[in-house]
Amino acid sequence: MKIGEVCLCTNDVLRLAAFYKQLLGIENGSEDEIHQFLITEETALTIYNDGSTKNDRNRNICLAFTVDDVEKEYEKLLDLGAKIIEKPVRRHWGAVSMSFYDPDNNVIFFRSFPKNS
Repeated sequence: MKIGEVCLCTNDVLRLAAFYKQLLGIENGSEDEIHQFLITEETALTIYNDGSTKNDRNRNICLAFTVDDVEKEYEKLLDLGAKIIEKPVRRHWGAVSMSFYDPDNNVIFFRSFPKNS
């Protein structure tokens, strides 16, 4: 068994999808206000409005993305106006990681595993 999809439920699909499109450097060609697939590889990332009211206080999940260069992504996040939780830091096991809130206050982690660690 494998996870087939991670879905972020939101009141504003266009806003949240636009943030992730910019952050991930992707385009899906969709302006659907209800449901958008952003990543459609082995595990999909979707943004969805199921019609219920969200409180933007998501505290039970977080997403972690492995990226090539956390420092580069950190600069992109600053340009996007993201609220940073923890700036990039090298962990004792060699990974470099950081965390931030997306526009709906979901906690997102970026991590990289530099080869010279």
